[in-house]
Amino acid sequence: MDIKKLIESLSPNEIKILPYIEENIDKICEKSSLDKVSVLRALEYLGDKNIVKISQKKQKIIELGINGTLYRKKQLPERRLLNALGVKRILSLDNLKGYDLSDEELKASIGVLKRKNIIDLKNKKIILKTGGISKKFPEEIFLESLPLNYESLSEKQIEILKSLGNRKDITRIKEEKTIEIEVTKLGKEIISLKIKSNLIEQVTPELLKKDSLWKGKKFRRYNLTAKVPEIYGGKRHFVNQAIDYGRKIWTDMGFQEMTGDMIQSSFWNFDALFTAQDHPVREMQDTFFIAPSKNFEKIFSKAYLVQGTPLGVKGGNLPDKKIVKAVKESHEGNIKGLKTKGWQYSWNEEEAKKLVLRTHTTCLSAKTLAKLKKENLPAKFFALGKCFRNETVDWSHGFEFNQTEGIVIDPNANFRHLLGYLKQFFKKMGFKKVRFRPAYFPYTEPSVEIDAFHPEKKIWLELGGAGIFRPEVVIPLLGENIPVLAWGPGFDRILMDYYKIKDLRELYKNNLTQLRKMKSWITKGHK
Repeated sequence: MDIKKLIESLSPNEIKILPYIEENIDKICEKSSLDKVSVLRALEYLGDKNIVKISQKKQKIIELGINGTLYRKKQLPERRLLNALGVKRILSLDNLKGYDLSDEELKASIGVLKRKNIIDLKNKKIILKTGGISKKFPEEIFLESLPLNYESLSEKQIEILKSLGNRKDITRIKEEKTIEIEVTKLGKEIISLKIKSNLIEQVTPELLKKDSLWKGKKFRRYNLTAKVPEIYGGKRHFVNQAIDYGRKIWTDMGFQEMTGDMIQSSFWNFDALFTAQDHPVREMQDTFFIAPSKNFEKIFSKAYLVQGTPLGVKGGNLPDKKIVKAVKESHEGNIKGLKTKGWQYSWNEEEAKKLVLRTHTTCLSAKTLAKLKKENLPAKFFALGKCFRNETVDWSHGFEFNQTEGIVIDPNANFRHLLGYLKQFFKKMGFKKVRFRPAYFPYTEPSVEIDAFHPEKKIWLELGGAGIFRPEVVIPLLGENIPVLAWGPGFDRILMDYYKIKDLRELYKNNLTQLRKMKSWITKGHK
């Protein structure tokens, strides 16, 4: 770009600061009557046009801390103690309350004055050893000279700084960035021209009304390739975006959503799913138990909303007696028309009343089956929500995670249908290659583990389990043994792989840089 075109591209603010660009930032602001942000932006534009070169320099500034500011006004504690000694020359350690010294300050003062060989301690008394106490200490002179650039300190000042650093908040080091401006050869030539511009900056309604305002005049040149500040619009958290996409997949496949409470009774979380009452998963090291208080129902039913519905947990009350009796018979091996041994114990109703943070969304499937009417069959339901486990938090474990749950209730459903639903879901989530391995789960038979192939790592990723609900689960809730296809893979693992996140904790960090850069799941081609 030649000089004429370059001049025509200068904005009003660039022209305003041009005569002063050999000054520092503060002087430019003062002389141009522009704020610092406007000046910095104008300098950046001038830098793009090779009129100036801008560099940043970091420097450490030593300044007073909170106690340092106080001591500069009131004097250092050792000076105050010395002033008191100058009058009496001997002070009792038991009688220092009137000298405005805290215990901590007194100890520090005695230590400093002893090191300087000014005092001595005998029989719990402080004795002044020498005169000439009016002379300022190096520490006092140093504090009076602050703030200072760390690089300008002498060796003696550095020793004083280290000594004061052992005491609480007398000094502190602050890192500052200074902007250095170097005017180029082109810049000096531009400055010498003393530019005044009458170019039109923008098209306004007033400009269009009068021909005289624009006829015969030129518009300022704009650099359409210049960098502009990035604008980050508001958007939902990327985990929530992915969850919404997962919901859309299930609804597109004809499923209805199940929602429910994060706090559940052990009955729905464990017993209704044929989990034995002495199973290790029901112990404190695996599950978060909730102890209901007198105000429990009032607090959780009105103050909190989960997935759009009140928690409404009634202190661990059990459901309809008919369902409770059927679940009890299932556990004890007494289901009519079904040969089952159950768990070979006497089922405890009080154990079932214990409240827990749900360990899986499968409790919603159990509740849905209990409410389902036979005339509504066949039916398909899904859930996608938070679950909680008492895990030690590390890169691969968290105490909360998202799970996607699904059930299909159909007299004609079979195992092949189950695999078909899962293949279709994971295909839509971006996993083209899925395999199934035989597995065992307490409440499904047959059962499978779901693995998806990772094309880059060339490994199979374990995503979760699925199967057909056992009769011991279905009969107590539905009243008869109808095939119920069920699955409940973890959703967060799918997200980790897709977003290239190696540490599970990064999913919920408040890292603004990460959140701004994360793209929407759908815009990345998952359809």
